[in-house]
Amino acid sequence: MSPPSNSIRAALSAVLLGVSACSAAPAATDTGTGTSAEAVDPPAIRLGLVSSLPLYWPLGADLAAIAQGQGQVPWQRAALARSYVLEPLDTLSPIPALGADQPDLDPLAGLRRIAVIQPRGLSASDNVALDSWVRAGGRLLLVLDPALTGEYDLPLGDPRRPVDTALIPPVVARWGLTVSFDEDQGAAVTTAPLGEAALPLALSGAVAITDPKAADCTLLAKGAAARCRVGKGEVTLIADAALFEHQELAGENAATLRAVVAAALR
Repeated sequence: MSPPSNSIRAALSAVLLGVSACSAAPAATDTGTGTSAEAVDPPAIRLGLVSSLPLYWPLGADLAAIAQGQGQVPWQRAALARSYVLEPLDTLSPIPALGADQPDLDPLAGLRRIAVIQPRGLSASDNVALDSWVRAGGRLLLVLDPALTGEYDLPLGDPRRPVDTALIPPVVARWGLTVSFDEDQGAAVTTAPLGEAALPLALSGAVAITDPKAADCTLLAKGAAARCRVGKGEVTLIADAALFEHQELAGENAATLRAVVAAALR
C-alpha cells in the first residue's frame, strides 16, 4: 500500500479547506480565569494512549520544554482530556523488574480502555499483551490508516514523523480481520455511521472479515470499521485516522471526535 499521490493530496486539501470554511465556529468565551464559560467536570475514566501522531505532544516538541511542562497542548489531547484521564504508553507488554524480588511492571494494569491510533510497529510481545488484555475484558479503539492525509513538516525517515502507512499488527488477523486500501478512490470527504456517531472518512482503508470464527465481528461505517467481541472484551477497528489529523473534521469543540471515541469505547 503506497501513500496517496500529490495530486490526490492536493484535491483532498482543497476539500478540507472547504469543510473548514463551512464549519468555522466562534471560539468559546473566556471568563477571565483561563477557562471557558462552559462548566466541565474533571474526567474520571482512564484511557491508555499509543500513537505515532502528535496527539499528546506537539510535533517535533522540545524534550526540555516537555520536561518543564511547557509548550502548546495539541487540540486532540485537549479534546480527549475532557472525557478521559490520558495515560500515554510507550509499550503494551510487561517491563522487566529492576530487582529479582520485584514484580514485572504491567503498563496495562488497571486500564479498562486503550486507544491505539496509527502506532509505530507493535512488537510480538505487544501483540500478545494486547490480545490477552482484550480477552480479559478490555475495550480497545484501534485506528490503522493505510494512507494518512495530514501534512507533517518532518522529512521521511525522521523518527518523530507519524507512520504514513499503518503497519497492520498480527493480532488483527488473529481477530479474523484484514485491512486493504483502494488507491483509485476519490479525494472526497464523506461520513459514515459508527454507532450513534458520524465518522468522517478521507482516503480510508477497507476492513474485511476473513475468519468469522476468530471473533464475533460486525462491519461498520460502510466497511471502513469493524467492531468485534473478543473473549470478554471488545475491539473497534477504524481504517482511517483523518478525524485525528484534521481539526476541521472534529466538529465544534471537537464534539465529533469525542463522539466517535465514546462510541468505540462504549
